Amino acid sequence: GELISSYECDPLIAEQEFLFSKSQYTALTGRTQGDKDVIAYHLRQSFKPDEIDPQTANKIGYELAMSLTKGKHAFIVCTHVDRKHIHSHIVFNSTALDCTRKFRNFWGSSYAIRKISDKLCLENGLSIIEHPKQAKGHYGKWLGDSKPLNHSDKLWQAIDDALAQKPKTFDEFLQLMQSSGYEAKRGAHIAFKGAEQKKFIRLRSLGAGYSEEGIGAVISGKATHKPIPKRQERAVNLLVDIQAKLQQGKGAGYEQWAKIFNLKQMASTMNYLREHNLMDLGELDKKAVEVTATFDQLNSQIKSAEKHIKEVNQLKTHIINYMKTKEVYGQYHKSGYSSKYYEQHRGDITLHKAARAHFDSLGLKKLPTVKSLQTEYTDLFAQNKKTYNAYHIAKKGMQELLTAKANVEQILNRTHSIKRQEKTQEVR
Repeated sequence: GELISSYECDPLIAEQEFLFSKSQYTALTGRTQGDKDVIAYHLRQSFKPDEIDPQTANKIGYELAMSLTKGKHAFIVCTHVDRKHIHSHIVFNSTALDCTRKFRNFWGSSYAIRKISDKLCLENGLSIIEHPKQAKGHYGKWLGDSKPLNHSDKLWQAIDDALAQKPKTFDEFLQLMQSSGYEAKRGAHIAFKGAEQKKFIRLRSLGAGYSEEGIGAVISGKATHKPIPKRQERAVNLLVDIQAKLQQGKGAGYEQWAKIFNLKQMASTMNYLREHNLMDLGELDKKAVEVTATFDQLNSQIKSAEKHIKEVNQLKTHIINYMKTKEVYGQYHKSGYSSKYYEQHRGDITLHKAARAHFDSLGLKKLPTVKSLQTEYTDLFAQNKKTYNAYHIAKKGMQELLTAKANVEQILNRTHSIKRQEKTQEVR
């Protein structure tokens, strides 16, 4: 009973408290699960022999349970020292503290739990299993801060960004959403679909302030947009160059923060590399070249398409101006290019001359129809929109990969530097 910690329960009567919360859940919700009901979940976290003390093991087990349950479920952590390897038993209540929800288990949950455990171990300088045998099935979507942003999270952020630009009309708002990679569907309810989505998400499903009426009120100035607090996606960040920062006058407090920050980022980098199967340096370098080349190609493709779209739009405008002013310019010609007639129709004559000069610069023998140019413009715009979606995905992937690669290089350089110092000392 010495190495036991608990959260929101008494270890001596935890079983009775868990059972009581189960009956409270049934009373509050009216739901029963019969033989399929689960009273509690049991985890075991083991450590490499002779690498950790029991108190630290219990502390890490507590942090694992808290991270897993997000503080919404009671749990106990019991650390055992009766084996060569120190290990902890973590038991948490299936029923939430407010007795209105149950913990939802999912296929491959052991992978998500191992990911949290590995991160905690790396932050504490402990060993992890580098290449564990993969379990069958998909690990699902993890509930918590480490979970990638879902489609609703991303749509919330896109709407916030669009409204921050203060569109004057709803159509302008839709254009801003389109430029950020979202396809709009207008019907009984407005819905959006991003590049990674398979289905449209209706505005009315996003909550207060994000419905069509709520956004309209913000655009018209009748209401102020209040973004709801949203979970931020945890990304791999660059390691801090502690020595350089200390030379700039940073104190001991900053050094301590930076060391903890770097440990966390090293753990995040390791998880990223493992998830993307990039544990080999050669493969990492090869992948970095590939993603950079893909991004550069898409970037060039977008610039080329934008240039072509602009040219098509300019030509269409000049043709329309040419046709509108053709009669006026004909009369100007018949007047013997009268200066008086010119002054009376300066605007139309200038537009006509500009159009003819543009046609000559392109070497056009025959003018295309406005309808054909409009069709070409629409097709180009639609194709460029798809390219933009791929561009945003490629950009994000490239940034993540290059950040992880930079972290690996910094870690390896630091390791090599330490080895060189040790070798120099041996020579001395």
